[in-house]
Amino acid sequence: MHPKIENTELLDTIRLLKTKARENKATIWATAAEQLSRPRRNRAALNLGHITRSTQQNAVVLVPGKVLGAGLIKHPVTVGAFEFSQEAQNKIKRAGGKCVTIKEFIALYPNGSNVKIMR
Repeated sequence: MHPKIENTELLDTIRLLKTKARENKATIWATAAEQLSRPRRNRAALNLGHITRSTQQNAVVLVPGKVLGAGLIKHPVTVGAFEFSQEAQNKIKRAGGKCVTIKEFIALYPNGSNVKIMR
């Protein structure tokens, strides 16, 4: 499937995204799978400052990559991502938000409704 990807957790996540895209007719999951299939240097790596500027209170955001801790976040958001830095997790939780893996995120929002994908 992806001969250059050796991370089994990443491969499982990509497979799940593609399956859920077909099952739920939700193109957001197919887009996220495509983003995660890229080489690591081409995947999203977003700072909290970018997420803060691009969202409002109680937003639901999917980052097909890693969330980094640079910047401030002052409003609660639910962020689904493949990876989080420890600092990003702490800041999101302190602001009243939630950090979830992509697998958990799909279970929470199976149709992808009201989910904003950030790259």
